[in-house]
Amino acid sequence: QVQLVESGGGLVQTGGSLRLSCVASGNIFRLNVMGWYRQTPGRERELVAYFDSRGTPYYADSVKGRSTISRDGAKPTVVLRMDNLDSEDTAVYYCNARGIYIGRVGADYWGKGTLVTVSS
Repeated sequence: QVQLVESGGGLVQTGGSLRLSCVASGNIFRLNVMGWYRQTPGRERELVAYFDSRGTPYYADSVKGRSTISRDGAKPTVVLRMDNLDSEDTAVYYCNARGIYIGRVGADYWGKGTLVTVSS
């Protein structure tokens, strides 16, 4: 039983920045990978950024150079910061946490999603 609570979505001006936070609670002992995805209607859900099992951050090409993923807070938390937003960044952003062992994904949890809308 794992719960992922996302916050920080909303309306952002073109060229502005966002800060999304995901807090994990419950039985998180076996989770070793955590990050953010996003999805828009008619498009597949895509990876934005994540920490691997060693704590190394990775970023999608579309956000490299303008995004930072970090840890924050007393509870397991992943924060996504993104600068220079444009219309292509409008999406529902989902927090994801999973356990990966011996090359296989075991537990896999998703947040409910938080909407980010970038206005022109």
